[in-house]
Amino acid sequence: MLQHIVLPLLVGLGVFLTGMKVMELALHQWAGPYLSRLIERFTRTPLRGLLIGTGVTAVLQSSSAITVICIGLVNTGLMTFPRTLGLILGTNIGTCLTTELIGLNLTRLALPVLLGAAAVWLGTLALVPIRSFRTRRWLHSVRCLSLAACGFAAVMLGVEVMQTIVPELQSRGLFAWFVDHAQRSILWGVFAGMIVTALIHSSAAVIAMTMGLASVQVVPVEVGIAIVLGANVGTCVTALIASIGASRSGRFVAWSHIALNVGGAALFLPLLPLLHQASVLLSESASGQIAHAQTLFNIVSSLLALPLCYLPVFNNRPSA
Repeated sequence: MLQHIVLPLLVGLGVFLTGMKVMELALHQWAGPYLSRLIERFTRTPLRGLLIGTGVTAVLQSSSAITVICIGLVNTGLMTFPRTLGLILGTNIGTCLTTELIGLNLTRLALPVLLGAAAVWLGTLALVPIRSFRTRRWLHSVRCLSLAACGFAAVMLGVEVMQTIVPELQSRGLFAWFVDHAQRSILWGVFAGMIVTALIHSSAAVIAMTMGLASVQVVPVEVGIAIVLGANVGTCVTALIASIGASRSGRFVAWSHIALNVGGAALFLPLLPLLHQASVLLSESASGQIAHAQTLFNIVSSLLALPLCYLPVFNNRPSA
């Protein structure tokens, strides 16, 4: 069991999380200097906040990072709590880009992309002595984007490694036991997604793992979608930890993130068969259906919550 299940799972998860962190840091280095200015300029209304939150999260590939940044900006008085509401809604939409890309089944391209991006990054190091400011800024962008491509390729490789444990798990009947219980009560899938995401602090990793299992027909798509709902709840743990010791408004930011994800999961749980049918219309592959279900869930949840952000109770709330 250690050699055929635990070790490949840990290695694959480690490669996946490392790739996510490399991609996040590289994109933050590329776009970070403009981030605070961009957020301050385009968050004057919740709708603008939603749009900029979607775009920034899609670029940085971390909804938790944007939520933590919002808590930090509110704590320092650089932003008021009402301005963060639209951003929080947008982060959930922007984070779907990773799962949508994984749903395209690009794992066969992972190694060529990794080697190509690494070659570009190494090539930029040879040009470090160049002193032209414009050229150096261009090199910085190329270096960051090539490193981000390396991170994404590592994410794909991690998914591929984690999928190697499927035959062993099938032979031991572990998935048969889980699927049997999940089909009796879909809450099993929700709790599994929530707990595992809370432990590893990455909903993308849990959803990617679920998509991989669904693609080889180990986990039914409907159970996979339940795991997705749970993963969206489990990812709130990062925001909750970041709010410890924060100001009152900083804690409001974290709790608005939690309210959105928990409320969305509670809303969609009875509608899970309908969400499954909608995802079937958008994709024939099981992994694609789970990716689309994640996207539909986040878009609908954020759009339903958007009108609430305009209520006077939020706009009159003090910033301290």
